[in-house]
Amino acid sequence: MLHLTDKKNSLELPPKCLQDRFTNPNLQIKNQPPEMEIFSIPIFNFSLNHLISSIMFLVVLFSAPHFSLSLSNKPSFDPNLVLIGDAKFTNNSFSIQLTDPKNSSPSSGFVIQKKPIKFLSSNSRPIRPLSFSTDFSFSISPHNGDGMAFLIASRKFMLKFSKESFGVSKESPFFAVEYDTFFDENLGDVNSNHVGIDVGSLHSVKTSNVSSINVVLNSGAKLHSWIDYDSSSKRLEVRLTQSGLSRPYNPLLVYRIDLGDMWRSGEVFVGLSSSSGNSMQTSNIYSWKFKTRSVPKWLHSQPADPRVFSDVRSEEKGENKRWVCVLGFLSGLIMMIGCGALIAIVIVFMWAVYENSRETVVTIPAKCTGDFKYQMIDVVINDNSVDVKR
Repeated sequence: MLHLTDKKNSLELPPKCLQDRFTNPNLQIKNQPPEMEIFSIPIFNFSLNHLISSIMFLVVLFSAPHFSLSLSNKPSFDPNLVLIGDAKFTNNSFSIQLTDPKNSSPSSGFVIQKKPIKFLSSNSRPIRPLSFSTDFSFSISPHNGDGMAFLIASRKFMLKFSKESFGVSKESPFFAVEYDTFFDENLGDVNSNHVGIDVGSLHSVKTSNVSSINVVLNSGAKLHSWIDYDSSSKRLEVRLTQSGLSRPYNPLLVYRIDLGDMWRSGEVFVGLSSSSGNSMQTSNIYSWKFKTRSVPKWLHSQPADPRVFSDVRSEEKGENKRWVCVLGFLSGLIMMIGCGALIAIVIVFMWAVYENSRETVVTIPAKCTGDFKYQMIDVVINDNSVDVKR
C-alpha cells in the first residue's frame, strides 16, 4: 500500500456558490463602485441685504455735501467757501482772521459755504432729515468781545449781514452755537467763558461753563471744537478741547432740537462768524471740516447715543414703517428667488453624484453562509486489487 500525503498547508477557497455569483450571467450583481474623482464645491456666504446696504452707503457717502478748510503748514482753501465782512487771510495765510482790530467801529466777519443745504429734501422719498458733523480749530484773543459762533442762517442773512452780534438780526432766523467771551446778564449768560445754543435769538436756550473743562476761550490758545447733529434722535452735541488733544468722549453741551422742522425744505447757509463788540478782539480760523449725511436709519451701525436712540425708536417705526416694509418685501422676494434657484441646482447636482456613486452590494444567500474549508487527505492505493481500473 502506497501512502501519499501532501504536507502543504491547507488552502481556503471561496465557496462554489460565491464563485458562481461572478461567473453565472443570469445572476444580478449590483454596480461596482466606480473610481470617484475628488473635487470641492465653493460655498459663498452671500447676503443681499449687506450688498444693498453697502451700495447705498457708498452712494450717500460720495454724494453728500462736504467741504474742508486747512490752513496749517500747507494752506488749502475750498473754492466753495466765501469770506464776508471783515474776514480776511492773515499775512502768512495760515489762518483766516474774522475781525479787524484796526477798525474803530464794531468789526464782524464771516466765512460761509457758498452752496446752501436743505435739512429736508423734497426730492427724496421718503423725506429724510439731514444730519451733519463739523469740527474746526480756532483761537480768540484775550479781549472781552462777543467771541465766535458756528452759524446756520437762511438766505435773508446774506442780504442783511450786520456788523454786530455775529452778523445776525431779528429779521432773519438763525441757529448758532456761540463761544461767548462777554458776560451779558440780559442775555442769560452764566459768565464770560461759556458755550451756548441760540435759536432765533442771542438769548441762549442752553449754556455750559467752559471753565468746567479747564479751558479759557479768549486765552489766545488754539482750541478745537466738534458739533454733531443726528436727525434721527434730534440731538445736538458740542465738544471742546485744546488743539492737539483727542476728541472728548463726553460732550460739553447737549441739546435736543429738530432742525428739520425749523428749516423744513428751505435753503440755509452754514458758516463761522465772529464779532469784536466794543473791543479789539480777534478770532482766527485754522481749519474747518463740514459734512452732511442722509442715510436711512436701518443703515446706521450705531446711533450717536444708544440711550436716546432707544427712546425715539417707537416714533421712528411709525414714520418709516411703510417704506421699510416695501424694501423688506422686495429684498426678501429677490433673496428667496435666488436661494430657491441655488438650492435646486445643488439638489440636482447631489442627486447625480449619488446615482453614480452608490456602493456595490453582493447578496449572499442563506444556504451559502457556512464556513468552507479544504484540508489535506490521505490516499491509499492497493496494488494487489484487481478492481482498480487503469
